[in-house]
Amino acid sequence: MKFVSTRGKSPQASVSEALLAGLAPDGGLYVPESLPRLKAAALDPSTPYAARALALLEPFFAGDRLEAALPAICADAFSFPVPLAPLAGLKAGAGAEASDGRSAPLRVLELFHGPTAAFKDFGARFLARCMEELESDVSGRAISGAEGPLTILVATSGDTGGAVAAAFHRRAGLAVRVLFPERGVSDRQRKQLCCWDDNVRSYAVRGSFDDCQRLVKAAFRDSELSALYRLSSANSINLGRLLPQAAYHAHAVVLFMAETGKKPLLVVPSGNLGDVMGAYWARAMGAPIGRIVMAVNANRALPDFLQSGSYTPRPSVATIANAMDVGDPSNLERLRAFYPDLAELGREATAHSVSDDEIRHTIARYWAEAGYLLCPHSATAAFTRGAYYPDEPAILVATAHPAKFDTVVEPLIGSTVPVPSSLRTLLDAPSSCEVIDPELAQLFPR
Repeated sequence: MKFVSTRGKSPQASVSEALLAGLAPDGGLYVPESLPRLKAAALDPSTPYAARALALLEPFFAGDRLEAALPAICADAFSFPVPLAPLAGLKAGAGAEASDGRSAPLRVLELFHGPTAAFKDFGARFLARCMEELESDVSGRAISGAEGPLTILVATSGDTGGAVAAAFHRRAGLAVRVLFPERGVSDRQRKQLCCWDDNVRSYAVRGSFDDCQRLVKAAFRDSELSALYRLSSANSINLGRLLPQAAYHAHAVVLFMAETGKKPLLVVPSGNLGDVMGAYWARAMGAPIGRIVMAVNANRALPDFLQSGSYTPRPSVATIANAMDVGDPSNLERLRAFYPDLAELGREATAHSVSDDEIRHTIARYWAEAGYLLCPHSATAAFTRGAYYPDEPAILVATAHPAKFDTVVEPLIGSTVPVPSSLRTLLDAPSSCEVIDPELAQLFPR
């Protein structure tokens, strides 16, 4: 299979070439030339998760150097649970499931059981294993055309950087530079971003996530710098991050259909739009997804665009769902390429903005009524479903463990959130980082 740029001015690339490059030469994002149909194993509810992911991903890697290694990559990358949890007990009027379970079934896709307790573990671990495989011998290094370690440059508004650092830590032939807004992440997120050594360096940027993202893009545009450090990306702009995200959406809806007999609404917390792009691809491949709805925080660039048809990037607004504080989502370019006709985009894409107060209310309510803990990002999906689609069978995508946001969640529920053991290990580790201005010369002194 070949991959093309959203901007249409770059040569076709193999999947290995696209993974290593991150961005296409014309500055666009790589997308599949066409989307395959899901294999029977991907639609079988009895298929284990890693095998389902393999069945979905195999067509994208057919004929590529990574094809033979793909089964081992999937088994290693997806070695943690991916449960679809029931959610009952919510009072009437909030989209609660009836006591007989026959109407409006509601489930939560828990994507926070990986090493860093966030959905980013799926894409980061898969991409790290792919890149390690490609860098493991001469033929792999020849794809990127240079010597020295491949430098992974990643901007994060919270969870991406921690997941990438954990996935790439001490992998041979790979170096990582993580950029995050100095005052834009939670204390526990900061610990996860700064507890690394060896081949991982962390930078607290004096500015917003958008400043971090601009700095990364500027580095890629500098051809001399890009060649010198062999730059690649591990943000959701990288195809290797996005493809495995289609797998867990397919997994969730297959299990939902087997259990309830109904095609679900999928409500996805959305910031940079990589996660929800995976859902659109999964549906186009044949996953039984009904409508796809994006839940965003107070950063309204996406819903305003969908309502008006006119897109205006804007500075990000700080919220308690900080990993979604994105004023100019990169993967909107992929979404617009997927639906180039604005009228079709308006029919297929829906986004709702959720305020901090609505997030707080939802966290407290779900705990009080259903005994279920939500992180602030997952709460945007829960609020959106209850407010706009209370009678529809639905899956809420839960993107992070609430223990990562203790300062927000614990005052709302009046108790301590248990910390998963994998997360506790990272929080207890020593931490350090460099503080820089959003200037390329400070990230890469010459």
